[in-house]
Formats: sequence, C-alpha cells, structure tokens
Amino acid sequence: MRILGLDVGDKTIGVAVCDELGITAQALKTIRRKAISSDLNALDEIIREYEAECLVIGIPINMNGTLGPAARKVMNFAEKLKVFNIPVIAQDERLTTMMAEKIMIQGDVRREKRKKVIDQVAAALILQGYLDRRAREHKDEI
Repeated sequence: MRILGLDVGDKTIGVAVCDELGITAQALKTIRRKAISSDLNALDEIIREYEAECLVIGIPINMNGTLGPAARKVMNFAEKLKVFNIPVIAQDERLTTMMAEKIMIQGDVRREKRKKVIDQVAAALILQGYLDRRAREHKDEI
C-alpha cells in the first residue's frame, strides 16, 4: 500500500512516498503552489502515478498543543483533499522542518540545495513518523 506524505506551506507542498511495504518514506518532489485547482491537479497526478491509497498531511501544531493560524490553513487544505476519495490522516509535524534542516546540514548539503528540497525532506519525516507510529500500534497484533 502506497502512502503519500505532505508538508503543506503557503508557497510549496513537499511530497514524500513510502515503499510498497509501508516501512520507509522517501522524499519525492516539491510542488510550487499557484492556485488550489493547480495544487490539486499536481497532487492528483502523483496519487495516480503511485496509486496512493492514503495521504498523511503534517499539521503544524503549536508547541503547547494548540492550533494556530498555520494549522488552521493546513486543516482547510486537508478538507479539500477529500475530493480524492482516499483517507487523509493528520500527523503532528512539530519541528519537522527544523529536523530536516539539521539532517541536511549534518549531511553537508549546500544551502542552495537545502532550500530546494527542505519541504520534501520534511514531508518524508512527517510520513516516516506516521509509518513508525502505525508499526508500533500494530506490533502487538501479530
């Protein structure tokens, strides 16, 4: 089962995809946002190409657990994803962009390159967090 992870921002949408076994997430691409219709068309192409059965969308929850304006924007965008008729799962994304930046700095990725891929790396971290949580929750069922 293929799952897509999304890191939704005002200017870009980072996209990640998991392997067919649902174990690991890989950064896939960054969509430059234009209008909601073009955003949804770009996502539709990716959903079809990877035959995704689920979307995991990162919600930027405040450090104190509340939903601020950024989280509300993403939740509104998540509502629009229902047109795809596949499950849309909200995943806490606190600090994923900072973690992505730190990982790339440690990997000696140049600043110019980091700017181009940070959203997709953040999407991979969001998706991996979901996959890991799902694996922990289901390990006792085996």
